[in-house]
Amino acid sequence: MNEELRSALRQKVAELHRHLPEQGLVAWTSGNISGRVPGVDRMIIKPSGVSFDDIRPANLCEVELEGLACHDSHKPSSDTATHAYIYREMPEVGGIVHTHSPYATAWAAVGRDIPCFLTAMADEFGGPIPCAGFAMIGGEEIGRQVVAALRGHRSPAVLLQNHGVFTIGTDPEAAVKAAVMCEDVARTSLLAMQLGTPIAIQRDDVDALHRRYTQDYGQREG
Repeated sequence: MNEELRSALRQKVAELHRHLPEQGLVAWTSGNISGRVPGVDRMIIKPSGVSFDDIRPANLCEVELEGLACHDSHKPSSDTATHAYIYREMPEVGGIVHTHSPYATAWAAVGRDIPCFLTAMADEFGGPIPCAGFAMIGGEEIGRQVVAALRGHRSPAVLLQNHGVFTIGTDPEAAVKAAVMCEDVARTSLLAMQLGTPIAIQRDDVDALHRRYTQDYGQREG
């Protein structure tokens, strides 16, 4: 792989980590971001237990997707096996984020999907945000839950029962956006439930909204 591309990925992953505490998605050292290294079966991921203020390109960890050998001096995140499993099973994924953002994690604590109450959810997630089952931390079990929940699903976010949130994207920035949006709609949906019974959007309307957002919204090259 071109060393310039590897260096750019390390820089981007380091920079993106600052968004997690800024957006209120993490507490202390919990949570992490990774990015797939183009052209090789490796990823760049946050080091274990390091403060977000102290994350730099130089102290990130480059880890093999098979076998999890680390090519840097720091110990990688305790979620490394989960990230590696997702990358192996979902080759279209280029970035992964894990958070314990409070509103989304509240839904996870009761093991509930977030229904599609909002046009913003239809846009970004293409329907409800699924809640996967419980899995222990440290191995591939969480990765298996994430992949099973998201395979064939339009949502780039999944809740893990009793745990938190994982999001995926074509690159790390897209995964961070999904994590921010997941927390935003989780908060609004929970507030709506305090007022009454939220109205779910009909499937045809969800499809139309998601199609407009993914195909027409924003700037297009050419």
